[in-house]
Amino acid sequence: MPENKTWTLKSIAKMLGVSNATVSNAFSRPDQLSAKRRQEILASCKELGYAGPNKAAQSLRKGLFNIVALVLPDSVEYMVTDPVASKFVQGVASVLEKNKVNLLLFSGISENINSVSDFVDGFICYGSPRNTELIEQLRLTRKKVVTADFDIDRKASVSIDNENAACEIAKLAIQSPDDKIAVLGLRLLDTELTCRVYDTSNLDIDCSIAHQRFIGYKKAIEQAGVQLSSVGIWNVHENNHHFALMAVKAALNAKPRANVIICMSDLIALIALQEINAMGISVPQDIRVVGFDGIDEALRSTPTLTTIHQNSEEKGIKAAELFINKATHTEKIPYHVVYGKSC
Repeated sequence: MPENKTWTLKSIAKMLGVSNATVSNAFSRPDQLSAKRRQEILASCKELGYAGPNKAAQSLRKGLFNIVALVLPDSVEYMVTDPVASKFVQGVASVLEKNKVNLLLFSGISENINSVSDFVDGFICYGSPRNTELIEQLRLTRKKVVTADFDIDRKASVSIDNENAACEIAKLAIQSPDDKIAVLGLRLLDTELTCRVYDTSNLDIDCSIAHQRFIGYKKAIEQAGVQLSSVGIWNVHENNHHFALMAVKAALNAKPRANVIICMSDLIALIALQEINAMGISVPQDIRVVGFDGIDEALRSTPTLTTIHQNSEEKGIKAAELFINKATHTEKIPYHVVYGKSC
């Protein structure tokens, strides 16, 4: 057999003395050939080192790649270690795999979705990307787009009611107009600093789940008759131990010290509980703590955490189903309160 490392459909068919269609059918449409004939052609192709028709060329001709890009709000490295995000990815992947669609993870700090747009069937965007320019690119792309936890007017999105959920959990924590409250927010500000938030007037409540949750907290605080000026609001740069601990320590050392700590994630709340326990302060007698997300670790904390449970895996499943079904509607998935002993 002659050596040829760059076989094409046409050249391999000529080598085997058959038509282009016969070789193509052997790989892609086995029902068009007898089993014996197909096996003969496949065996000859394998011996010659021909793996089959060019899939990229076929996809370009059909305009279908069976690949969906999942746009994450942050770097891929950061997001796959986040317990909430990883559950969402798991849900998306479970649906796409059943439909024989491949998943491409796309970093939310990347510069341009157009680098992959020509090779995917569309995008599922999970949360508002750190690079906000990607939002406008997603608005303008001709490819199918489904968003989760925010909306860009592409007519297909899924989320929980973050505002009402936040209001509900905050009401459980607040018991008196005299309560001194600290809100430990997650990326309330467009900054890489973990810091106190002094001005909330410019926060865009539609641009991220953090701002939607904050407006829910604010409603509960105002309804309880607590003055907003007495509320310490802290911005946590990333949902990890290092940055959360910085905010927790700052809040606990503020004067006067808060007796209610409302956390925008369970991870932040669990670190708050650890630090409070280390200081010998009683929970919930002296300080009440609530979280948000409902991760498994919250059930094992001391004391157990009162939080909002959102089913992130179900959210991922719904987002993928909206994409596969070419849906043009929004869906709200349910959440529920987990009653722990932290408040």
